[in-house]
Amino acid sequence: MRLDRLLCQHPKWSRRHVLGLLVQGRVQVNQQVVHSPTLEVTAFDTVLADGELIQPGKAAHYLMLNKPAGILSATDDPVHPTVMDLLPPELAKELHIGGRLDRASTGLMLLTNDGQWSRRATDPERKSPKIYRVTLGNPIHPDTEKVFAEGIHFPFEDITTSPAKLERLSDTECRLTIYEGRYHQIKRMFGRFRNPVIALHREAMGAIRLDSNLQPGQFRSLTDEEIASV
Repeated sequence: MRLDRLLCQHPKWSRRHVLGLLVQGRVQVNQQVVHSPTLEVTAFDTVLADGELIQPGKAAHYLMLNKPAGILSATDDPVHPTVMDLLPPELAKELHIGGRLDRASTGLMLLTNDGQWSRRATDPERKSPKIYRVTLGNPIHPDTEKVFAEGIHFPFEDITTSPAKLERLSDTECRLTIYEGRYHQIKRMFGRFRNPVIALHREAMGAIRLDSNLQPGQFRSLTDEEIASV
């Protein structure tokens, strides 16, 4: 929200009064004097005007979690445990998920209370790489790299996947980099070769890589560098 609009919500201040406060340097955002009425402020910013606290601000949370298998990527479910059940209740109630995983899949998940940040992190237009370790039921077909790099057409939606990079780790295991997140995309890509996905583990989203020190079910706050990468 623009700063002037936030201040104009005060019952005793008109727009002219608000502009006067800004010109006179009587408005602070995060303890810094500001003069611009068009400054964008969020719920995380502390705003004071004429010595009065207009908005206290709140703490922003950015977490990575190592999702175990069998846990739902959901905020609540009446039957199955969710990733939120792995967090302290007072923290979980503030957060939402940025980039879901299937119930059987494991690995990196991002959780935050910053909606703008999570939208950037998952925006398909950014073509941000997502890296997965994939275990397959059969040996990888010799043409898989070539077909994935060219893109695969999904006739039901009439779409073609973006070029993907496959790195073989063994006959039945690979590291796959994709740049989108369509419904069951990886399983459907390997389905072109009738090769079932046995296990799917997300290692990275963009520049954020799963911390190798995190055991399944554990989480930590993102570093300033990781947050800024989005």
